[in-house]
Formats: sequence, C-alpha cells, structure tokens
Amino acid sequence: MKNKNIKPRPVYLNLLRIRQPVTAIASIGHRISGVLIFLSLPFVIWMFDQSLSSAAGYAYIGELLQTPLMKLASLLLAWALTHHLLAGIRFLLLDIDVGIALDKARLGAWLVNGGGIVGLLLAMVIIL
Repeated sequence: MKNKNIKPRPVYLNLLRIRQPVTAIASIGHRISGVLIFLSLPFVIWMFDQSLSSAAGYAYIGELLQTPLMKLASLLLAWALTHHLLAGIRFLLLDIDVGIALDKARLGAWLVNGGGIVGLLLAMVIIL
C-alpha cells in the first residue's frame, strides 16, 4: 500500500547543472579556500623552518619551489589567500549590515570572486 503523502525522490540529481547564485559561489569559495589554507599550514611552516635552518636548507627549498607541482600549489594557495581575505572582509561588512541589500550583496560577491582571480593572475606573473 503506497502512502500518497510521500513524494518520489529524484532519480538523478546532477549537481553540476544546478546554477548557483554568485553569492553562493563566493561563500563556497570562502570555505574551500579556508580548508586549503589550513591544510597547507604545516607544509608552509616546514618549508619556512628548512629555509632558515642553513644555507643548504634555503637552497633546497628554493629548488623545491621551482618544480611544476610546487608552482601549481603556490598558485592555488595565492588564490586561496586572496579569496579568503576578500570574502572574510565581505562577511564582516555583512555582519554590520553594510552591503546587505540583494544588489549590493551580489556586487560584493562579484568583487570577491573577481578579486580572487586578479590575485591568481598577479601570482602567475610573479611565479611563472
């Protein structure tokens, strides 16, 4: 016997086809960038320690940073730092009711996402 109050569940839900608003993209990016920064901290601290330990350690880290994988990781970290900083400022402003209107919130989200891309492009010029 079927219950008429229960709606059938969707058979297939393609998350890539759902169009997220720009504010959601900025928020999700803030979370992802925070996780990336947190996970990279032990490695960055280790590299800093190695570079200060001796001239050989400094040279080793210099060579390590020239590898393609580390350049890619550096670019990803540059985006994460830029995006997380800008999104954090945006969220702090939202907390004090600055830019809370929908049009201003969308503009702020666009600025955050664009600023993250600008930070990535600047890092590409410096790193590559």
